[in-house]
Amino acid sequence: MRYVIRSKNIFTEDGIINGYVVINNDKIEDIQHGDYTGELLLHDYMNAFVLPGFIDIHIHGGYGEDAMDASYEGLLHLSKSLLSEGTTSFLPTTMTQSNENIIKALRNISNVYEEDYEGAEILGIHLEGPFISEEKIGAQNPEYVQKPDSSQLKTFQTHANNLIKIVTFAPEKEGAESLVESFPEIIFSIGHSAATFEQAEHAVKLGAKHITHLYNGSSGFMHREPGVVGMALTNEQIHTEMIVDGLHAHPASVKLAILSKGNDKFYLITDAMRAKGKPDGVYDLGGQQVTVKDGVARIDTGSLAGSVLKMNQGLKNLIHFSGKDLETLWRVTSLNQAIALKVDDKKGSIKIGKDADIAILNNDFDVISTIKSGKRYEF
Repeated sequence: MRYVIRSKNIFTEDGIINGYVVINNDKIEDIQHGDYTGELLLHDYMNAFVLPGFIDIHIHGGYGEDAMDASYEGLLHLSKSLLSEGTTSFLPTTMTQSNENIIKALRNISNVYEEDYEGAEILGIHLEGPFISEEKIGAQNPEYVQKPDSSQLKTFQTHANNLIKIVTFAPEKEGAESLVESFPEIIFSIGHSAATFEQAEHAVKLGAKHITHLYNGSSGFMHREPGVVGMALTNEQIHTEMIVDGLHAHPASVKLAILSKGNDKFYLITDAMRAKGKPDGVYDLGGQQVTVKDGVARIDTGSLAGSVLKMNQGLKNLIHFSGKDLETLWRVTSLNQAIALKVDDKKGSIKIGKDADIAILNNDFDVISTIKSGKRYEF
């Protein structure tokens, strides 16, 4: 099917276009300036923001589902529900649990990945733990923390059918060096770590590339010991995720991160758990009870337990907190992730020949429509 979407605000790598996009089946066929005068079906989103579909590289669940449930139907439901927030691709993210439960989750994600399903597309898996620090456990389960083990990661990767793309780990732990060196194809992300500044820098020299949810679950910045946060903000090689919900980091800290990392080394994530899209109440996260009150998710210790953030709301917050405009920041929701995952030849921007994955938002950043592989969903 061929059709046209029209807007004054089409965000591309070459700037904002006042014009139209021609979609042919699942691909972007053409992009032009000006009015459309042809005979194809026209969908007019004149004053809306037309953006590349969002890519969430760190999300445990939402809409009542969790990747650790290892539920085939649940993961399909999550995938379809994510379209409502403009997310067209994602990395289901695991938790620190028993090896048995992690393997069940990995197998389930792999099974869904192989199917032709309707919803946001699984691009791989983010393994958050179990190779982390008990000192910075956050909402992970301390009972199942393990030392970094290359053999165990190989087992995980085998059961995942080589879909593990990101591993959150603590580089100060014994075995961490071997872990990074043994899997050059994986993005190693420093998180849930008590590493010193020097230990974190050493991990980057070995090949670590990302920081997991900057400021949260890691050694903080002190003037005599900059820690993981100080390394993240000053090392030009490192890229960082961030949960921009106004709870996990102060708006000034968000602004500092953008000033430090720019718009090309920053990834907006949700780190969402199953309560996203659901009312306040008591939920489960990685086998631990989570109470969600006024949109804030915490375990019994008081630690924040992921978020209920949606990608479109995170983008709105980021613009407000940072003082930057959408033309500067759109890529932190899509293109940066696509480049990191090496799928930018087909995803991450509105460009001729790429997949027709598009998020259309109104001026208040509510999702009007999401286009996934050329199919339109209205909200």
